[in-house]
Amino acid sequence: MKKINVIGTTGSGKSSFSKLLAKKLDYSYIQMDQLFWQPNWIESSDEEFTAKIAEAVSGNAWVLDGNYSRTNTIKWQNVDTIIWLDYSYPRTFYQLMTRTLCRIISKKELWPKTGNKESFKSAFLSRDSIIIWFFKNYGNNKYRYTKLMNAHCLPHVKFIRLGSPKDAKEFLNL
Repeated sequence: MKKINVIGTTGSGKSSFSKLLAKKLDYSYIQMDQLFWQPNWIESSDEEFTAKIAEAVSGNAWVLDGNYSRTNTIKWQNVDTIIWLDYSYPRTFYQLMTRTLCRIISKKELWPKTGNKESFKSAFLSRDSIIIWFFKNYGNNKYRYTKLMNAHCLPHVKFIRLGSPKDAKEFLNL
């Protein structure tokens, strides 16, 4: 377990889990959102984003936090482990709401040198709302990741499915 991608629906706890795992294993921690988002919530082009990911995963040991399925061929080329945080709908929604509200209140910059912060307007009143994204994608992600785990299309990859925060804590106790 040297090259790990942690996946899961928004709010599942990918970043928190990935940071803890990277620290425990003394591996590099790579956050895909940080590679994707530029200042003022400008999205990176596919070319920019894939180049950043290719560079980030060129090392020998890392924990990559994020989904972005359009990057699968790059990020999974050498990955040896995919960990899916597959928490229940209520649990994931609760974590997403808690995280979102904490970010809104704290006004903390999400990624260094971007100035990007969550706001009430962007979280709850925008068509690009992370909350709306959750409602639209939770079921699709569950279906897609289940299919991926059962497809055996990546024979070199070990799949680990963690179904609760308790499972995640036990796993981190390696």
